[in-house]
Amino acid sequence: GVTPAMLHYYFGNKDALVRALLTERLMPAVLPLREALATVGETPLELAQAFAQGVSGVVATLPWLPALWVREVLCEGGALREFVFREVMPSLPQVLARRFEAAHEAGRLAPGIDPRLLVVSLVGLTLFPAAGAPIWQKAFGMPGLDMPALMSHTLALLGHGLAAPSTETPR
Repeated sequence: GVTPAMLHYYFGNKDALVRALLTERLMPAVLPLREALATVGETPLELAQAFAQGVSGVVATLPWLPALWVREVLCEGGALREFVFREVMPSLPQVLARRFEAAHEAGRLAPGIDPRLLVVSLVGLTLFPAAGAPIWQKAFGMPGLDMPALMSHTLALLGHGLAAPSTETPR
């Protein structure tokens, strides 16, 4: 096991431990997602699919991330909340929202969809189902509910729910 003394010896304090966790584990795992988003096409569907697939890849690498996200970022007082707001929020969600906004202005995003809230929805479609998978497996009797099954559903939902009329075809 790990004792508080060991943590203090190796990291010095809680902030250093949190920073080590995020910079050594989380940020490298998120890098492929960032790279995919930087190179993907401009349509909302391509962008949303790349985000969903990228998050799926991150969760495959770090299966504990969705539960950690809910507990330590979303919940008030979470240990990772401030770091995420300081280090992650200024870039990834903002860039994604700006790209959706450009698509919206070009008429490539379905009317009524707020580009900023689309980012929120994408997080909700990817991290929450993964965090709650054990609950849904039990509630719906779906023992095979895993990340590939969730991703298949999410991509189908995105493919049919985001396409502006007659401008994009689902894949």
